[in-house]
Amino acid sequence: MTTLGLIGGMSWESSTHYYRIINQCVREARGPTASAELLLWSFDFSEIEALQHAGDWPALTARMTDAASRLKAGGADLLVICTNTMHRMADEVEAAVQAPVLHIADPTAKAIKAAGFARVGLLGTAFTMEHGFYKGRLAQRHGLDVLVPEEQDRALVHRVIYDELVAGIVREESRTAYAQVIARLVSRGAECIILGCTEIMLLVHEEDSAVPLFDTTRLHAEAAARAAMSD
Repeated sequence: MTTLGLIGGMSWESSTHYYRIINQCVREARGPTASAELLLWSFDFSEIEALQHAGDWPALTARMTDAASRLKAGGADLLVICTNTMHRMADEVEAAVQAPVLHIADPTAKAIKAAGFARVGLLGTAFTMEHGFYKGRLAQRHGLDVLVPEEQDRALVHRVIYDELVAGIVREESRTAYAQVIARLVSRGAECIILGCTEIMLLVHEEDSAVPLFDTTRLHAEAAARAAMSD
């Protein structure tokens, strides 16, 4: 079995779901006692969050590269960055440690295209919604038309992630607010919605949207499990 190297703790609330989903997939495929071979590096997210909001992306790239190097040295064959935002430096990490990174946008886009959709709404941190590293990959590599919320809605989505979800706080009023953001994206033509932050799946469910939701946490973890068993 291919050994996975998970870079998690961003936040651990979603990293726990990666571990569960990957191992559930392996058990379902290989029998009740089977589980994945994996290593986990888990950051102190308070340090990562501070660097993100300070805009110190070089320092963040160095931290991610260090984590990836440790995982590779421990025997990881494939790296899995358990967060959407930190895929901003996925290419740099892959090049620095010379180990493949399973990019979270790729299995997400594959599932969307398989379902027949082309125009998607994207929810995530402000970094994911506003910077080009994620939207650009979806558009340029996969031909998807990506819509993001208007400025006020982006601020709301970002605030809920950092003030609530990464701390394990799930509020009904935030679920209602997210549902309204989704409805506005649908009114602009979104055929489906990408839950482009690994914590959003804690808050938003299918009944909160008039169009299909694509949960990047589950799609990425399932793709990692398939890759682990591909040998």
